[in-house]
Amino acid sequence: MLGPVILAASRSDKMRRFISAAPGTKQVVDRFIAGESVDQVVPVIQDAAAKGLEVTLDVVGEDITTPEQAAAARDAYLELIGRLKELGLGARAEMSVKLSMFGQALEGGHELALANVRPVVEAAAAIGTTVTLDAEDHTTLDSMFAIHEELRKDFPQTGCVIQSYLFRTEADARRLAAAGSRVRLVKGAYKEPASVAYQNKPEIDKAYVRILKTLMLGEGYPMIGSHDPRLIAIGQELARQAGRKLDEYEFQMLYGIRSEEHVRLAAEGHRMRVYTAYGTDWYGYFMRRLAEKPANLLFFGRSVLTKG
Repeated sequence: MLGPVILAASRSDKMRRFISAAPGTKQVVDRFIAGESVDQVVPVIQDAAAKGLEVTLDVVGEDITTPEQAAAARDAYLELIGRLKELGLGARAEMSVKLSMFGQALEGGHELALANVRPVVEAAAAIGTTVTLDAEDHTTLDSMFAIHEELRKDFPQTGCVIQSYLFRTEADARRLAAAGSRVRLVKGAYKEPASVAYQNKPEIDKAYVRILKTLMLGEGYPMIGSHDPRLIAIGQELARQAGRKLDEYEFQMLYGIRSEEHVRLAAEGHRMRVYTAYGTDWYGYFMRRLAEKPANLLFFGRSVLTKG
């Protein structure tokens, strides 16, 4: 039951200050965050490529309160794409973006987010890669899906994320499992009410399997976002039953979690993409990683105690 408490703390400025100042925080943050700048994340991308892995890059930061901050987020992604072009890494790296970072929650936010994300998607396409729109809390999803649909008119490879803990997602998956679509399925990492989301793990896992089956039987490209060994095995079996080749779906896992499994799956011939976050505004992302798995929280607690 600690997960909802941690997710609530992710919105607390007081907790942000406390955790940021804790002596052991940096050690744990470094496990999940690949660096603070493009220069620091480039070697991580190169190392992943050398291991046969691909990456999706997230410039962290969601607490946008002004249009100027939203424009700065756009520019951070454009800088990243420029570096990927210089280094010839476009084929190994895509981008993941949260539309809240592009101003979605501001006045006129839907149009603002679309205007800010479009040049990022265009620049990504120009270097041979693409962008996936991350799912956030349920109140933002209609806007996210509408922006996704609009972007796909010119950039059909643009992906999106769906979350198995939401009741609506089975219907969303049926709609999205069409030719040319790219859909990442995750369990979900936001605090959602019982009126819109399953609240216990068995129900969330069962929904995950039902939704993944829909994606595998569809005509799109499923992206299996999970570290759960059971769900990974089920994903492999569903792909086999659907007659999918190894390059017709992929696995995705977070940077810093089950890294040996990343390499194992790639060595077996699977497409394996590592969700790699970087940047200075790491707090919200970090807290969701703690909430997702008790072991992460225990790791953090031990680090704080031993560094205090």
